[in-house]
Amino acid sequence: MISLAGRDILHAWGKFVFTGVGLGLLIGVTLTMAGVYRGMIDDAMVLLDNSGADLWVVQKNTQGPYAEASSLYDTAWRGIIAMPGVADASNITYLTMQVRRARTDVRAMVVGIPPNGPGTAGWPPYLVAGRHLTRSHYEAVADIASGFHLGDRIQIRRNHYVVVGLTRRMVSSNGDPMVFIPLKDAQQAQFLKDNEAILQQRRRTAANPQFNRPNVPGLLDAVIASQSSNPYVNAVLVRIKPGYTAEAVAEPIRHWKRLTVFTRAQMENILVHKLIATAAKQIGMFMVILAIVSAAIVAFIIYTLTLGKIREIAVLKLIGTRNRTIAAMIMQQAVGLGLIGFAVGKIAATFWAPVFPKYVLLLPEDSIRGFIAVVLICALASVLAIRAALRIDPAEAIGG
Repeated sequence: MISLAGRDILHAWGKFVFTGVGLGLLIGVTLTMAGVYRGMIDDAMVLLDNSGADLWVVQKNTQGPYAEASSLYDTAWRGIIAMPGVADASNITYLTMQVRRARTDVRAMVVGIPPNGPGTAGWPPYLVAGRHLTRSHYEAVADIASGFHLGDRIQIRRNHYVVVGLTRRMVSSNGDPMVFIPLKDAQQAQFLKDNEAILQQRRRTAANPQFNRPNVPGLLDAVIASQSSNPYVNAVLVRIKPGYTAEAVAEPIRHWKRLTVFTRAQMENILVHKLIATAAKQIGMFMVILAIVSAAIVAFIIYTLTLGKIREIAVLKLIGTRNRTIAAMIMQQAVGLGLIGFAVGKIAATFWAPVFPKYVLLLPEDSIRGFIAVVLICALASVLAIRAALRIDPAEAIGG
C-alpha cells in the first residue's frame, strides 16, 4: 500500500506539491514566530549578561531599570560600595529614544556608563571595531545593529557624538541596539529639560517672592543653579566578592539603604515573565491559529483527493482489501504532505530569519517539536478522509 499511496501522489503531483509548498510557508511562519519568542528571551539574557552585574540596585518599590522607571541619587553608590560583600558599584542610566544620524532616526537604548574604564559593570564587554570611550564628553560606542559606522556623527538630544567604537549583540530586552555614551552626558540627555523649558522655569522661579528675600542673598542664584544640574541615575550595578551569595549581599542594602535590590534570578523573572509576557501570549495565540489553519488545509486537500478516487477505493474493497490498509494509504498521503510542508517551512524560515528586524533564534529542539507536531496534525487531519473512504460501497466499482 505504500507504493499505491506513492502512485496516487504521482498521479496528482501538481496539486500535492503546490499544497505542500503553501503548507510549508505556514509552517515556516510558525517556526519563525517560535524563533522570535526565543530571540526575545535571548535578548533579555544577553542584556543581563552584558551588564556584568550580580545585583541591580534601583529606586525603592520599583522594578527598574529595564521594566519600570527608576531614579536615585548618583551619590548612592558610595554608600553601597561600603556594604559587606560588595566588590564594585557603578552608576548607570538607560534611555530608549530615537538617535538621529543625518536625516534618519534609529531607535536605540542610550546607556550612560561611568568613567571607570573597560571591565567596569555596564561597559560593553568587547568591541568588534574601534576603541572604547576615552573622553568624558561627545564620544559614543554603538551596536552594529544600529547601522552606525566608525566616525559617524549622531545626535542625542541637543548634543552631537562621534562613534568611536562598535560592539555586537548589545541590545535591550526589546531588541533595540545600545549606544553607550559618558554618564554625565546621559544624565543630561535623560533628566534635563530643553533650553526653552529651563528658561521658563527660571522666569517662574524669579517671579516667586519666596526666592527673592532680601535677608537671604544668593538664594535665587542657588535655586537656578540647582535647576541646571542633574544628580540622578537609573540604577547602581553591583558586583559581589567571591565567597558571598547574591541574597546575602542584597539584604543589608535593602535594609540599611532603603532601596530595592534585585538578584540575577529576580531580574530574569521580571524580564521574562513580566516584561515580555504579553508578547509571548500573542505569539502563542498566533501559533495555535496557524496550527488550526494548517490542519484545515491538510484535511481539505486529503479529503478532496479521497473523493476524487471513489471508484478506485471501491475496487480495492471489492477485491478484499482491508479497511486498515485503505486507512493507512490515506494517512501516508497526509503525513507525506506534512513532510513536504515541514521541509519547505524549515528551509524558508532559515533563509528569511536573518532579514527580520527582530532577532530570530531557531533552536534545533523547536524544530524537533515542530516536526512531531506536523506529523500529529497531519495524521489527525486525515481522519475525515478516512471516514469518507470507509463509507464507500464496493458496489460503486460496478455501478460507476
